[in-house]
Amino acid sequence: MEETIDAASTNTEILSIPDPATLASVLTEGVKNTIGDSRVKVTYEPEYVPAVPPAMPDIPLEQLAGMIKATVKVEVLDGNIAYLKIQHIIGEEMAQKVGPLLLEYIWDKVLPTSAMILDFRSAVSGELSGIPYIVSYYTDSEPLIHIDSVYDRPSDITTELWSMPTLLGKRYGTSKPLIILTSKNTLGVAEDVAYCLKNLRRATIVGENTAGGTVKIDKIKVGDTDFYVSVPVAKSINPITGKSWEIDGVAPDVEVPEEDALETAIVIIELRAELPKLVQAAAALV
Repeated sequence: MEETIDAASTNTEILSIPDPATLASVLTEGVKNTIGDSRVKVTYEPEYVPAVPPAMPDIPLEQLAGMIKATVKVEVLDGNIAYLKIQHIIGEEMAQKVGPLLLEYIWDKVLPTSAMILDFRSAVSGELSGIPYIVSYYTDSEPLIHIDSVYDRPSDITTELWSMPTLLGKRYGTSKPLIILTSKNTLGVAEDVAYCLKNLRRATIVGENTAGGTVKIDKIKVGDTDFYVSVPVAKSINPITGKSWEIDGVAPDVEVPEEDALETAIVIIELRAELPKLVQAAAALV
């Protein structure tokens, strides 16, 4: 990246671009072409203020749960199929605080269903601690499973993520069908959850190849300017595949346009429900 920026600083054609936003776009393309990482971006932000991780809001639990429920759509479809559309994956701290209310308003409604569809097509944000929390609801309590490792470059520390032995409420279990819907916009933590459950052979991914983001991005100021470079500073490495979903994204098991993913998932679940009957009928004929 340093070499690319040095080359750009002596390129009179680039330096003659008067509009800072356009210049940032040109620099972004140059960096992407050089290092082959689509997640790296150069932006011009004269009023940028570094984000500070927000403290846990000191508001009534009912109001806090209502805010979270606004990012989750829950429905029981025909055929006793649970449908959960999630836009943001909350972290363990938040889940522990509002957990009882979420169990009552969301989880207890879908727990008795015979199959579940997790819709991550619009999921673009989430907390790292939410990965083992959500994955654990679809695994057994024992034995514990190593589901992911995240290497953080600034601290040079690798954190192992394991399934959790205890959870709020009951687990959905390992036997009922689970399908995750994805799109080209599915990003970050949601990609990690999908990749973990796919490689644990617990979920079938239906939809489009995901965005290929990262679990953590830092924004670095370029010298004494209003230009910033967004750079991924952590990497997820799956213990089963030894690989990462980052950059390339999560490939679906059944690839269909995102607008057809839900209908396709329902058909798959219905076919799986009929399969034992078909096998039994075939055996009877034999």
